[in-house]
Amino acid sequence: MAQKIKVLITVKTYPLPSLSYQELVCTAGVQVDGTFVRLYPIDYRYRPYWQWYKKYQWIEVEVEKHDKDPRKESYRPVLETLRPIGEPLDTKNKWSKRKKYVLAQGARSMEELHTLQQRENVSLGIVHPREIHDLAVEETERDWKSEWKALFLQQRLFGPQQKPLEKIPYRFSYHFACDDTRCEGKHKMMIEDWELGQLFLTMREKYDSEKIAIEKVRDKFLGRMCAPEIDTHFFVGTTFPYGTWIVLGVFWPKK
Repeated sequence: MAQKIKVLITVKTYPLPSLSYQELVCTAGVQVDGTFVRLYPIDYRYRPYWQWYKKYQWIEVEVEKHDKDPRKESYRPVLETLRPIGEPLDTKNKWSKRKKYVLAQGARSMEELHTLQQRENVSLGIVHPREIHDLAVEETERDWKSEWKALFLQQRLFGPQQKPLEKIPYRFSYHFACDDTRCEGKHKMMIEDWELGQLFLTMREKYDSEKIAIEKVRDKFLGRMCAPEIDTHFFVGTTFPYGTWIVLGVFWPKK
């Protein structure tokens, strides 16, 4: 039975190829009371332009509990009902309008979230690191796996218009410690934020250099978003079906 909900969008992950939907973007946000919601699947770039939503913008959408994803916060959106509302919440007064909803239920540690994952199948949260050690960069495969390349070829030949989707050839991961006595300070979590992937591609094109593009990503996602004067939080979530925690986005108002 579908129900209509209102969600403040907080994260959009970099698109991934999909056999059923061409590509998928995992979208998550919070309801008015701060409850986290994951909306999946959404073929974002293939939706009508009037349905495109931005981070920190409210949307209304009818949803059903996901029948193939048992994670607590996962809902399947009825895409035809999705409707953005108004403009994104602004950053005035140290992001006060955004904090009202994003931090309505407080931040947690990864240790707490692991416990809740085991106990209640929790798979989304916001973490307030005690210390951020580094943003690691590792080179990965430069092309999509073979079945996805075959999918692209099939869609170009027989399917609807395929939009370019470039694979990011690097893995970016935060190293950090939680504000929790159980934390050993060794968390390493990959970042899947669409904003990071797009920044890398834009800077590589601008400077014709992957090295400079990596530096620009580190400048923003470590140098600016995790600066001493910033009250950095990480939006985190699990992958399906493996349950591995990753960073979905960064919440970074000034202290």
